[in-house]
This record gives sequence, C-alpha cells and structure tokens, in this order.
Amino acid sequence: MSGKRVTVDEAARVLGLSVDAIRKRVQRGTIAHEKDAAGRVHIMLDDYSTLQDSSETSSSELVEQLRSENAYLRDQLEQASTRDRENRRLLAAALERMPELEAPPAAADEAESAGESARGAEDPGESAEPEAATSQRRSW
Repeated sequence: MSGKRVTVDEAARVLGLSVDAIRKRVQRGTIAHEKDAAGRVHIMLDDYSTLQDSSETSSSELVEQLRSENAYLRDQLEQASTRDRENRRLLAAALERMPELEAPPAAADEAESAGESARGAEDPGESAEPEAATSQRRSW
C-alpha cells in the first residue's frame, strides 16, 4: 500500500470524522488500514498533504459559494424591500383619495329630493310617498 500511515486519532482529525467513525470503517473494511505486530491499527491515507490541501480548497470554494449566495439573497431582499415601500406609498395615496371618491351624504340627499320633485311634477295623479318609506328603500 502506498501513502502515509497515520494513527486512528490522526486519521479522524485529518478526515474530519470521529474516532469511532474511523474504527467502524476499519471493521467494515471501507478504509485502507493495516495492523502492526502489536495489534495497533494504522490508517493508510493515499496522499496526506494532498488530502489536507483539497480539504482547504474545498472549504475555500464552499466559503466563496456561500458568499455568492449571501450576496444574491441580499440583493433579492433589497428588491423586495423596494417593492414593499412602493406598495405602501401607493396604498397610502389611494387611502388619502378615498374621501374624494365617495359622494358626500348631503349631496346624495339633494339628488334624491330633486328626483322626487321631478317625479311629482311628471305624474300629478300620484301622491308623494312619505319620508319614512323613502328612507327604507335607500340602499346606502
């Protein structure tokens, strides 16, 4: 076997695993290992320095990817905040205009009484309805 022989403790530290995980892999035969005459287990790492460099490289790549994702999410959050501010501004403007859009109650009463007087002038044979009946028919 080629590579560097390390103890179980060193292998666990290098590989970022627990000692128990390394021992289980030895039992299952899923990690290269050898026993010496005293019965101690040594783990065979293919290229100790390359393994360390690759773990550092993969960590730096992961950090860079997370930074990129973080920047993207910050941008999305800023866009959503801008949309929310614009929606709040539009809603406030619409709420300010609501009194302008509604007819004042006095104007509605004047329009109705003008309609009653016009109806009375057109058909003199009909008697005008009492005020109580008229107010019951109003939908507003």
